[in-house]
Amino acid sequence: MQKIVLLLGFALAAFGIVGARQVTADDHVPQAVRIDVGGYKLNSVLIEPDKKADLPPIVFLHGASTSLKDPLFSFRKTLQGRARLLFVDRPGHGSSDIGGEQNILPDGQADAVAQLMRKRGIGKAILVGHSFGGAIAAAFAVRHPDMVSGLVFLSPAVYPWDGSVAWYYSAATAPVTGQVFSALVVPPVGLLAIKGAASAVFSPNPVPAGYIAETNAFQALSPTAFRHNAREISALSDWARTASRQYPKIKAPTVIITGDADEIVSPEIHAKHLARDIRGAKLIVVHKLGHKSDYVARDLAVAAMESVAGRRRDLASIARSVERRIAADAKD
Repeated sequence: MQKIVLLLGFALAAFGIVGARQVTADDHVPQAVRIDVGGYKLNSVLIEPDKKADLPPIVFLHGASTSLKDPLFSFRKTLQGRARLLFVDRPGHGSSDIGGEQNILPDGQADAVAQLMRKRGIGKAILVGHSFGGAIAAAFAVRHPDMVSGLVFLSPAVYPWDGSVAWYYSAATAPVTGQVFSALVVPPVGLLAIKGAASAVFSPNPVPAGYIAETNAFQALSPTAFRHNAREISALSDWARTASRQYPKIKAPTVIITGDADEIVSPEIHAKHLARDIRGAKLIVVHKLGHKSDYVARDLAVAAMESVAGRRRDLASIARSVERRIAADAKD
């Protein structure tokens, strides 16, 4: 689990500044909108369904050091037209404001997302959380159960782990010198880490073509964003130590997807434990799948959304199909 803090900081946060492309109207994606949720604004993209929509609204919660463009890259083309799709920049990420101190923790962020959903006219939705976004989804389900129609956890980080955070997170969160470190050290080091960081997050699976530019992840290298992310990561384990006691209260239909080759977030500590805590949750462990289950196992993730929406899907069979597709990505 310590690899969460070792890799995620420079993984999605260090992908590349030069040549990054903004998502525009030319991509057939609605313009992102910043909406006040209580004295600060969250940025989001809402994609309306067509007349043949067959799924309830779906809200996507991205992981650490990234933005709404990460799940947009993974799911938009596959799901567009089938449901109302809300892609959210979590507080302090992408183009969203940080807000108050409460937004260092998943509880505050969950409340912010709930308020955004109300402002966007979504009373209830399937929540899809990847990695750190899984903690937000779990907090949301505990705090706003009436707004949850289903939960899909993708390689979630939701429990405490042993060990301290990486040195650069400690440096970034220092009261005075942290701002200097985040401004002067993080950007150049992040640029040097681009290729290795991307590979580490996807490993053992390959990084898809265009991922770095399409997700525009360079923005996480900004001093403010990096420092906020460092504070989030530094506080997550202690938060989870207490918050995880509430997970058995979650009643929404739940699917948890993880990979046995994930070296960023331990499946044993997180996904498997969560499956034990949420009654009726379906756990799918995919052989040779790394941390990016949201992209690499996208077809399985979509099937999981269909499953929690009440449709009959053979998730085990789809998981085996994913395993066959990625079989050559790593040696046993």
